Amino acid sequence: MFQRIEMRLSGSGGQGVILAAIIFADAALEDGLNAIQTQSYGPEARGGASKAEVIISKDEIKYPKVVKNDILLSLTQKSYDKYIASLDKDGILVVDESVDVKEDVPYKVYKLPILSTAIDKIGTHMVANIVSVGVLYAIMGEGVINIETLKSSISNRVPPVTVEKNIRAFEEGIKLIRG
Repeated sequence: MFQRIEMRLSGSGGQGVILAAIIFADAALEDGLNAIQTQSYGPEARGGASKAEVIISKDEIKYPKVVKNDILLSLTQKSYDKYIASLDKDGILVVDESVDVKEDVPYKVYKLPILSTAIDKIGTHMVANIVSVGVLYAIMGEGVINIETLKSSISNRVPPVTVEKNIRAFEEGIKLIRG
């Protein structure tokens, strides 16, 4: 049974990993859980390294940074190389299909067409972060955050004219895991 999840979402500045983390934290809080979200990005902003962390817990969160990284999302090779050492040995690694992952790894690996799904299914790379939200939701399971709460959080955080497109991206992310 879920008690606490610590996630690190990483990629390149402009890929929206910070927004994805904010969406998870918002939804967790809305569902009555404790959540904290932190972020950092390189000085280049767009194109530089970008990282966001989310902790979701049924109990009080006493330290705002990820200590036991349960889930690592890496959308770029650079972010994978930078943060892979922080993933817990029992953790889950989610990477875009373009990322070269070492063969002998102790954790569960999901190598998925996240970026190409955004472009091919939705028509824009701008929703790759929301495809990732769908992937992570499907991996975590429905026992953590209610799907309708997550959709509401997405709708409240993206520009109103893009809500339908982002909800479709979320659903495409779920399909990458569930088929």
